[in-house]
Amino acid sequence: MSSATPAPELFLNRELALLAFNRRVLAQAANAATPLLERLRFLCIVSNNLDEFFEIRVAGLHAEIEAGARAVGPERIPVQEVYRRVAQEAQELVAAQYRLYNEDIRPALECEGIRILQAADLASAQLAWAKAYFTREVMPVLTPIGLDPAHPFPRVLNKSLNFAVELEGKDAFGRDSGIAIVPAPRVLPRLIELPAELAQTPGGRDFASLGAIMQAHMAELFSGMKVLGCYQFRLTRNSDLFVDEEEVKDLRAALRGELPHRQFGDEVRLEISANCPQPIAEFLTTQCKLDTADVYRVDGPVNLVRLMSVPDSVNRPDLKFPPFRAGWPDKLAGAANLFDAVRAGDVLLYHPFQSFEPVIAFLEQAARDPAVVAIKQTVYRTGSESVLMESLMHAARSGKEVTVVLELLARFDEEANINWAQRLEDAGAHVVYGVVGYKTHAKMMMVVRREAAGLKRYVHLGTGNYHARTAKLYTDFGLFTCNDKLAGDVSEVFMQLTGLGRAGKLQHLWLAPFTLHRNMLRAIRAETTHAQAGRRARIIAKMNALLEPEVIAALYDASRAGVQIDLIVRGVCALRPGVPGVSDNIRVRSIVGRFLEHSRVFYFLNDGRDEVYLSSADWMGRNFFGRVEVCFPILDAQLKQRVIDEGLTPYLECEAQCWHMDQHGGYQLGAGGESVPGAQQTLLTRLASNNAN
Repeated sequence: MSSATPAPELFLNRELALLAFNRRVLAQAANAATPLLERLRFLCIVSNNLDEFFEIRVAGLHAEIEAGARAVGPERIPVQEVYRRVAQEAQELVAAQYRLYNEDIRPALECEGIRILQAADLASAQLAWAKAYFTREVMPVLTPIGLDPAHPFPRVLNKSLNFAVELEGKDAFGRDSGIAIVPAPRVLPRLIELPAELAQTPGGRDFASLGAIMQAHMAELFSGMKVLGCYQFRLTRNSDLFVDEEEVKDLRAALRGELPHRQFGDEVRLEISANCPQPIAEFLTTQCKLDTADVYRVDGPVNLVRLMSVPDSVNRPDLKFPPFRAGWPDKLAGAANLFDAVRAGDVLLYHPFQSFEPVIAFLEQAARDPAVVAIKQTVYRTGSESVLMESLMHAARSGKEVTVVLELLARFDEEANINWAQRLEDAGAHVVYGVVGYKTHAKMMMVVRREAAGLKRYVHLGTGNYHARTAKLYTDFGLFTCNDKLAGDVSEVFMQLTGLGRAGKLQHLWLAPFTLHRNMLRAIRAETTHAQAGRRARIIAKMNALLEPEVIAALYDASRAGVQIDLIVRGVCALRPGVPGVSDNIRVRSIVGRFLEHSRVFYFLNDGRDEVYLSSADWMGRNFFGRVEVCFPILDAQLKQRVIDEGLTPYLECEAQCWHMDQHGGYQLGAGGESVPGAQQTLLTRLASNNAN
């Protein structure tokens, strides 16, 4: 049974949907009920998201246009029209972002004694301190470039802070080009806290951007000349890396050689100060080989991401989300031996409401335990510092067989993963990079232990990365089990990743790129069949993104048959809900709150049998066909009910922080807006305090 491909108008555009998601994140920054420093953090998150959006998605549109593509995606909108609409939406989003910063967040911070100062805001004593700082820390490492035939426009680094300086007069050599470029050195901090005794309010915290300090003293770089104006600008480049995995002999060496080129990819966006004169703006646009649509005038710092250091460094609990203590499940909290606890029954963890520490403790115990003979683990993102990786190296040094399937091409984590690969190999671990052409995105750990009855396999499967820091910020499920069939499947997948041969049959796991897409379609179509036979049919799916056309087509068919479908899609959703005669029975909602919703949960009623699956994969083409992903069932009845009660039901019942999607791709905030506790707060109260099993 196969669904006909829906008409192009039944799909929404991916790039525009990404910008709509960032609108929802910006709403968190605009919400007065969100603690003030968290509002600033959300504002910075939007800027960070937009950086990646331009580096990857807009860069891709540029490439499509240059290649002469006529239309993109299943929606088949002409690529030039997509680009025009993206530019328009992005301009409006950026304008709204700076308006919120200047008119709301920054004044509110000042009322709390937290000041982010521009050059004109510095008081006399602060100016003296800033001058000393500039002379001591900044000026020695600056390289101003006066433009003339011998000094052409410099090759500007990706996302670096730069100044276009307008000059009058001649220098010592008689040059009078009238303009110079001053790059801000990467070694310098972008936000500097002034001494406490210089704060403009008693007990306050005053910060000055590096740009403000440089701007205040720019004339000192051009002796004998008059500085007519000084304007910040920032250039964003294509940051997608290309490594021909089939051609290279050493992927790690090839990737290490490719990383520096990320700083000099093709130009995609120019951000300039709002007060920059039009002739200077046009000059910069021409030099950066961009069109006027690629230029973003900003009323403030050209890189708001740098303000993230303010909430990180200011100790004001009253201006942040209330702290909480993530609990351990009772089955693990009182266990002297975690292997005994898992042997007694499967254990489910729901982060960050429940602690990630059991995962760390499990691996640490495995590294120390003389009965453990082997450890295998996949690593996608783990950060530049990781207790888990240290435990793997300790285990390898202790003589255990340690195998790490490490994904070198995890975007923007490539350098950290290259460094871990070297350290792991130096410790004696076997490091492999998965399968050529397929990113290893599955989250799996397997520990083999010698016990009285023989070798026993213990596994951990998750929806999120083995990353202790993001486990405190992202919602994800993890499962400990020693179920022989599940453990056997995990072992088989590791064999496929490290060895050669045809894919073996798995008993419980759905594995991309082989069976995940087929089995997901089969489960959706089974609900369609139940509905057509007059039986109750229900699908609930929670994920980060929904884009894959065949899955969307199957969901439309299920809706037409009467299947009740609830989709909880945090980010991009290409499906149109509520279209008469097509998706009347489909509801789409997006939860944007304190934590990043990251778990993938799939529920199928299946004629009353309640099938529940967790996965590392979203419903996207890349996850189904271009990555190694696993989707695993929850077999224990109590844990299955927990996933339903904690991972799905609260998100369907709570209207706060819930955005409902309409058939045109617009979102409306649910009843109660942002002023009442949402699903995440409900789960914090339930799990962090009660330490549920």
